[in-house]
Amino acid sequence: MNRRDYPPLDQLVMNLDMALQTVFGQPKITERPNPADDLDDTELSEAEQRHVAGLMRINHAGEVCAQALYQGQALTAKLPEVRDSMARAAQEENDHLDWCEGRVKDMGSRKSLLNPLWYAGSFAIGATAGLAGDKWSLGFVAETEKQVVKHLDEHLESIPEHDEKSRAILEQMKVDEQHHATLALQAGGADLPWPIKKLMGLTSKLMTKSVYHI
Repeated sequence: MNRRDYPPLDQLVMNLDMALQTVFGQPKITERPNPADDLDDTELSEAEQRHVAGLMRINHAGEVCAQALYQGQALTAKLPEVRDSMARAAQEENDHLDWCEGRVKDMGSRKSLLNPLWYAGSFAIGATAGLAGDKWSLGFVAETEKQVVKHLDEHLESIPEHDEKSRAILEQMKVDEQHHATLALQAGGADLPWPIKKLMGLTSKLMTKSVYHI
C-alpha cells in the first residue's frame, strides 16, 4: 500500500514521523557499510577538526534537505515508478545522513541547529515540484544532485589531505549523487529554466554559510 493511499491524517502522521527521524532521531539506513569504517583515524589539529566538523555539518544539513525533498516529491509524484525511485534514493540519502553525523561527532561537534527549518522548507519545495508534474519533479532532483556534487568537489579540495575517513565518505556520496541525477534524467526529468537553477544556487549558498557555524 502506497503512502498516498492512506487517509490524509495517516499521511500527516507518517510524514511527521519521517521528519522527526530525519532531524532528531536515527533514520532507517540501507545495507551499505560506512565507507570510513575500515580506515585508520588520523591526527587532526583543533583548527582542522573545527573545519572538518563545519564541512560535514554542511553535508549533513544538505542530506536533511535532500531527504525532505524526496519525501515531499514522493508524496505528490503521479507515477508509481517515480515514487518508488524517490523512495530508494531517500533511503540512500539516509546513509549519507548517518555517515555525516558520525563524522561530525568524531570531531567532537554537533549537527546544525537549523535542520528543522531546512527540512520544513525543503519538504514544501519538494511537494510543490511534485505537483508541477513528474518531469519537473525529476528535473529538480537532477539539478539538486548536480549542485550537491559541485559542493562535494569543493569540500574534497578543502578537507585536510590526511583526513582519509572524511574523504572516503564524501567520495561515496559523490558517486551516489551523480547516480541519482542520472536516474532522474533517464526517468524523464526536464532541464530546469536558468532562473530556477540560479535561485537554487543562491539558496544553497545561504544554507552552507549559515550551517558551517550554526
